[in-house]
Parts: sequence; structure tokens; C-alpha cells
Amino acid sequence: MPSRSPSSTGVRAIDLMFLIERLDALVEQGRRFPGTNAVMVDKVAATDLIEQLRVAVPEEVRQAKRINEESSRLVERAQDEAERIIARAQEQAAFLIEERELTRAAEQRSEEIIEESRGEAQEIQQGADAYAANVLVKLEGEVVKALQSIRRGLSALDERYPPDGSEPAEAESATDERTNAQL
Repeated sequence: MPSRSPSSTGVRAIDLMFLIERLDALVEQGRRFPGTNAVMVDKVAATDLIEQLRVAVPEEVRQAKRINEESSRLVERAQDEAERIIARAQEQAAFLIEERELTRAAEQRSEEIIEESRGEAQEIQQGADAYAANVLVKLEGEVVKALQSIRRGLSALDERYPPDGSEPAEAESATDERTNAQL
């Protein structure tokens, strides 16, 4: 069956296979020469088919070339798109890796800060404990001195004025008992 697309010469381009089948049929219908493989065919019909083949072959070649070029453009566009997709995927992967590294580095740094803070807190606590112990030791010394001074004062008073009306020697033992009871 002939193709309906016109050729560059204005003659309709005909399907090559159709023309080849017609040429084959022309040869098969031709008269045979006995004892040979020769066949006599209609020259006008054969010439017409050959001319149609001459017109159709370049048109078919042009169509094949256009199809091939279009295929090449499609393949090139597909490759470009694939490269863009791959580049975007690589960028995204690099971003995610960088983000993951930043997160990991931030977590590591926060752990370091926490450890440093714990160490500093422990040092501060130890310093505060040492300071409190030092103050308490000094306070204990002051309290002991004050207590000794109080005991001496009570003893002096007891010697002067015995609480039970006895002699000053007996009053001293009563003061010691009172002081020991207060402790």
C-alpha cells in the first residue's frame, strides 16, 4: 500500500516493501525462457517500479535519518536529564552528609561542654566544701576559745560567790559540773 507523505520531488513516496513486492510479482508473472532462468517482463512496468524505487529510497533514507536524529536528540535529552538528576542526588547526599556531620560535631561538642561543666561544678563543689570546712574549723576554734573564756569567767565568779554558800574551793567543783552539763 502506498504511503501518503509527499516526497521532495512531488511524487508520492511509496512504501519500499510494497514496491519490492510489486517488482517480485512482476518477475514471477513474467514469461520464462525454456532451459534458462531468464524471464521476460513488461519493460514499462519494470521501469516504472524502478523509478518509484529511486524516489522512495531517498525518502525512506531521509525518514530513517530524521528518526535517527530524533532518537539521538531524545537519548541526549534523557542523558542530560539523568545527569541533572544524578547531580541533584549527589548534592542532596552531600548536604545530608554535611548536615549529619554538623549534627554529630554539635552533639560531640555539647557532650564536651557538659563534661567540662561537670568538672568545673565538681571543682567548685570541692572548693566550697574546703572553704566551708576551713570556716567551720576556724569557727570551732573561736567557739572553743569563747567556751574557755566563759568557763574562766564562771570559775572566777564561782570563786567569788559560791552558789551553794560554801567555801570558794567547793564552788570550783560545782562550776565544773555545771559547765560539763551544758556541753
